[in-house]
Amino acid sequence: MRASTRLVVILAAATTLPLRAQNVRETALPAARYNDLGGSFIMYDRNADTYNRYNPSECNRRRSPASTFKILNSLIGLETGVITDEHFVIPWDSVVRPISAWNRDHDLASAIANSVVPYYQELARRVGEKRMRDEVTRVGYGNNDISGGIDRFWLGSSLRISPLEQLEFLRRLYDGRLPFSPRSIAIVKKILVLEKTDRYTLRGKTGFAKESDSSAVGWFVGYVEKGDNVYFFACNLTSDHASRDGDRIFNTRKETCLAILKDLGVL
Repeated sequence: MRASTRLVVILAAATTLPLRAQNVRETALPAARYNDLGGSFIMYDRNADTYNRYNPSECNRRRSPASTFKILNSLIGLETGVITDEHFVIPWDSVVRPISAWNRDHDLASAIANSVVPYYQELARRVGEKRMRDEVTRVGYGNNDISGGIDRFWLGSSLRISPLEQLEFLRRLYDGRLPFSPRSIAIVKKILVLEKTDRYTLRGKTGFAKESDSSAVGWFVGYVEKGDNVYFFACNLTSDHASRDGDRIFNTRKETCLAILKDLGVL
């Protein structure tokens, strides 16, 4: 799938969730932002009540959430009492992995900052399959399918979510409309902060997965608080050739999204 050259405002209901847009805008998006990769971008401007969308079909296509699921995994861990707060440590299992930052003890805050897959796999195992299924279904997260294994269902496996669903999940998180306590939501919002300046606060999470059909997806999702406004976004890069394009997707997913947000004047 080739990236087009236009960022379009959504004017009608999408196939997965209803959307309302009060304003109509079109913003040019240089094709170079996607470097001939597939993918999508969707943003909701809270004050304008407007959705901007790039590549409509991909915005509604469900893919593996990969490590963006760590947002919900954190909430579930906190709400079930499996972890107590952002300082809860899960010791390193002494298995040396290629990502050196993973090869030490981590608490929740450092685990999400370093996207430590083993920490969250152990967290999911401690939550257990029944509780995890109940919580994912209660939230209504994508297709709700955790059948791919308790410690891998979000890693290129059974769980799937669209960019639009990612964005709506983040809106519910921000507004406190998820079925979790204010305390759990506040902790997760705190550990999602990536950048704080005198102009804005950026919260977000990356993700990357190679899927079973040899495709690859790289995510960056989050929201920007700027003045009295909030901009929610979900961006992904995709390719049908994971072996060829996987590294490029992994290395450019976040930067591509940040560049688009700067083009739009959000950052």
